Amino acid sequence: MSTPLQHILCVEDENDIREVLRLSLEAVGGFTVDVCSSGPEALRRAPELDPDLILLDVMMPGMDGPTTFGELRKVPSLRETPIMFLTAKVQPSEVSQYTSLGAIGVLSKPFDPMTLPERIRDAWGEHHG
Repeated sequence: MSTPLQHILCVEDENDIREVLRLSLEAVGGFTVDVCSSGPEALRRAPELDPDLILLDVMMPGMDGPTTFGELRKVPSLRETPIMFLTAKVQPSEVSQYTSLGAIGVLSKPFDPMTLPERIRDAWGEHHG
């Protein structure tokens, strides 16, 4: 039996999108949500937050999503934490690049806040299936 998904860490540099993510995942999905605005902030906070899943924006200034992904994988307590990418770049070659890094899924921007939690739960279920 898989572990229930309860706590999500969203890493997104745009404030408006962070707020929509939080509202969607808390109000519609019933999740506990923490947010970070950058890769370095996620690296500082994620170990103590210990999320069940990390939702990671691809395009961020400074440290982008794939770089952040690689750095998160170096943290022993986060090595196995499932990560999903959130991006406007969803061409098949880009999606396969992100999943080849080890992401359990790729969500496209813009996203529908009403269906986002269900899409995340589906990817979680497939990962733990």
